Amino acid sequence: MNEVTIKVEGMSCGGCVKNVTGVLQALAGVDAVQVSLETASATVRHDPAKVSVEALRAAVEDAGFDSPA
Repeated sequence: MNEVTIKVEGMSCGGCVKNVTGVLQALAGVDAVQVSLETASATVRHDPAKVSVEALRAAVEDAGFDSPA
């Protein structure tokens, strides 16, 4: 398992945190997710053989948030 922290811009409340957490947890290969409104980031433990960092960012963007590299 790898752990990566990605930026998540556009979150403004606890509902946003739940939304981002949910879309990331739904991805195959994701083991654990911790999203922080304060740091505007998501720390994700994942299996790189099943899901790439690019796929994590794409899921965040598909949920309506920005995830700059």
